[in-house]
Amino acid sequence: MRYLFIPLLLLLFFTGCEDKEQQAKHDAQIAQQARAELLAELEAKKVQKKKENAKLNNMGINVDDGTITIDTNKTKDFFNDLGQKMDIEMKKMAADMEKGIIEYKEAGVEVNEQHIHIDLNKTHDLLLNWGKTIQVFVQEFDEMAKTLEINSTNTTRKGM
Repeated sequence: MRYLFIPLLLLLFFTGCEDKEQQAKHDAQIAQQARAELLAELEAKKVQKKKENAKLNNMGINVDDGTITIDTNKTKDFFNDLGQKMDIEMKKMAADMEKGIIEYKEAGVEVNEQHIHIDLNKTHDLLLNWGKTIQVFVQEFDEMAKTLEINSTNTTRKGM
């Protein structure tokens, strides 16, 4: 019986070691996949933030780590260009209105002498995009206000 027990014990021991090695390899693979997914998610967030910042950069506003930098010359040029484009569009719209025709396909609105067509889905999408753009501004200004509040609170406490 004793001779039978020792080989069984050795067999179980080596089988257990093999399972631990396989388990360690499996755990390492899962950890590697989790790291890869996390890095992909972080990269996607960076790309999204760069896209949002690119829109603001066109207006001369740069946002980095809670700091807003406004290039007044670039902002002025952006608003001048925007004003010129709006002026052209308003003149075109006024001329079309005199003719009884309005087409603003991006907003989903078409008006001519015979019918009025409003695509609520396009209008909804336009308003959502505009709202998201405004929301980015609001969030950045909110973060700056919180930072200024914290800095002013810390400054007052140090002065006491």
